[in-house]
Amino acid sequence: MSDLRLRSLRAFSRTPSLRAAARKHAASVAATAIEPAEKPSRDPQKPKGHSVVDSAIYCGGNRIASPDSLADTYAALHTSPQSLAWIGLYRPDRRELASLAQEFDLHELAIEDANEAHQRPKLERYGDTLFVVLKAARYRDATEEVEFGEVHLFVGPDFVVTVRHAEAPNLAAVRRRVERDPELLGRGAEAVLYAIMDKVVDGYAPVVAGLENDIDEIETEVFRGDPKVSRRIYELSREVIEFQRATRPLVGMLEQLRGGFQKYGVDEELQRSLRDVADHVTEVVEKVDGFRELLRDILTVNATLVAQQQNEEMKSLAIASSEQNEEVKRISAWAAILFAPTLIGTVYGMNFDKMPELHWEYGYPFAIGLMALVCGGLHQIFKRRGWL
Repeated sequence: MSDLRLRSLRAFSRTPSLRAAARKHAASVAATAIEPAEKPSRDPQKPKGHSVVDSAIYCGGNRIASPDSLADTYAALHTSPQSLAWIGLYRPDRRELASLAQEFDLHELAIEDANEAHQRPKLERYGDTLFVVLKAARYRDATEEVEFGEVHLFVGPDFVVTVRHAEAPNLAAVRRRVERDPELLGRGAEAVLYAIMDKVVDGYAPVVAGLENDIDEIETEVFRGDPKVSRRIYELSREVIEFQRATRPLVGMLEQLRGGFQKYGVDEELQRSLRDVADHVTEVVEKVDGFRELLRDILTVNATLVAQQQNEEMKSLAIASSEQNEEVKRISAWAAILFAPTLIGTVYGMNFDKMPELHWEYGYPFAIGLMALVCGGLHQIFKRRGWL
């Protein structure tokens, strides 16, 4: 996204507060002014002095001081009433947040949210201060997981406080970006707000690409009949839902900011810039919504294919069972047929002297005929029943 979107006048007009008046008085009695000295932003991975990652005072878009503590930042801001303070914090404790609340008159509910973290993306106004929660995201392709970061912003007339509870987003890159453009930074605290929002929204593009690539892979696995694909669909659907929760609230937040344009007399260039950010957010949200629907459809198709495969297997088993039954019938029929002469022969094979047929002239032919008659009768019976 172009830096042009951030080149605008300050978004909201404000009347001087009592704190600003006190700073002007302090400036009038100061013996010396702060010597301008532009310094690069510090590495966010190496916090200095408690949770302060980087603290800077800007005047006319240039860094004029880099205090080492919150107290030094307050003093430097008092000395230069026309300046802007940007304080970057990483996992601050309650004592530090209470100090910020007292100095900048921050609302206790916003301070509580910033301390607890794990907040939903939102934008709230407390007097002349905006409290913004943004969710940064990056995609881990190896594990197919979306990793989220969270940043809280307090944006006032002459200060910006950023509170992070995770490594992402990398606000050092945002700070370097705006410091390279003093004209942009000179437009006030809102320029920092929109630069950070721009950074967060830009970070969604690789996540969308990663999810889209994994969905393509899943479609291939579904029609290939991979038995593990159902679990992968479920896990990816869960990541898409989490990403949807991080991105969807941004649409309302940006609409809320745009709704205040007329009230606060926002510059037209800023309106175009914000619409550009909103367009990118809308595009991301629409794609994520599409991913969720697509995964749901893929899961349905996979269930249908699995059911069809199971039906085919059941059909094959039924055919095999039917064939086995036919074989059992044939075997049983022939066993019964062969059993009849065996039974008759066994009877006549008994060695009893008092058997009338033993000395009968027609005994043997009678026994053979009886065997043939019984076997033939059984054969006809089984054949009519379809066993033979």
